[in-house]
Amino acid sequence: MKWLIATAVALFLFSGAMPFLRKLGIGRLPGDFHFRLFGREWSIPLTSTILLSLLAAAVARMI
Repeated sequence: MKWLIATAVALFLFSGAMPFLRKLGIGRLPGDFHFRLFGREWSIPLTSTILLSLLAAAVARMI
């Protein structure tokens, strides 16, 4: 249950911070997919997710 809540909070924060993160290049890296389907724009940020996960793991290891 804790992981579900943590994932929901992380997704909420990430989606809210996405305009700022795009200015930094997150979401536009090679391996991040953007496409239009059924009249909506979809984004699958695979490389950005891996990069942010590695960064979070490094910070967690330092604490």
